[in-house]
Amino acid sequence: MSHMPAPPARNWSGWLFAAALMALVIASFATLSLKLGDLFTVEAMHSIGEFLAGFAPPEMASGFLRKTGIATMETLAMSALGTLLAVAGGLLLAIPGAGRFGRAPRALVRGMLSVLRSIPELVWASILLVAAGLGPFAGTMALAAHTAGVLGRLFADALENAPPLPEQSLRLNGATPMAAFFYATLPQTLPQMLSYTLYRWENNIRAAAVLGVVGAGGLGQMLKYHLSLFQMERAATVILAMLLLVAVVDALSFALRRSLTR
Repeated sequence: MSHMPAPPARNWSGWLFAAALMALVIASFATLSLKLGDLFTVEAMHSIGEFLAGFAPPEMASGFLRKTGIATMETLAMSALGTLLAVAGGLLLAIPGAGRFGRAPRALVRGMLSVLRSIPELVWASILLVAAGLGPFAGTMALAAHTAGVLGRLFADALENAPPLPEQSLRLNGATPMAAFFYATLPQTLPQMLSYTLYRWENNIRAAAVLGVVGAGGLGQMLKYHLSLFQMERAATVILAMLLLVAVVDALSFALRRSLTR
């Protein structure tokens, strides 16, 4: 009669981590004076209703719609150009960040990427507005700086995790290191990199709309201007333009991702 194997040793690390996480959540709610009930009082509902009623109907004058369309194109251009610059910078930093030039350059570049992505776009825009002045240039460079840190890290991880056998085979057959990289490793990771790029472009559309609040141009700057003057109907038109732009870019990105995965 065969005996059942001994049960594996119980690993308590997962339970301890879950307990610590739960304790952190409970401590967060206990230390913050959240007054969630105030959101559902009659006075709060009445105030919210009055505020939302001020947005209707949206401004539909042809001159203002033309101005909103120009700002929409400006926001789209900021996000697209910022993402393209981030892809170029992120890919250049990802190659040493993947350890292809040794441990020391890898650690240095990874630290640089951490700094770039740790600073939010709004902070980058505030810094660059001092240097470059108001307008879309500062917003574009702010998006490029932050997104380069994000994409550089993602690209570096993709290169590190790529199967090394195809590149090694080319190297054994006499290919140079650079040629082996471009013909073996890069094609393997390119679909993943393109997916990362499209996802970050979607995020940058939203970020570009927000950056205008600090004076970086586009729809965000229009929204801040009209809200500060309590021109709610015009602000509603700008918000609708933001929603439409995000929806169009999301649909386009989804279609491109599907075409890449077929």
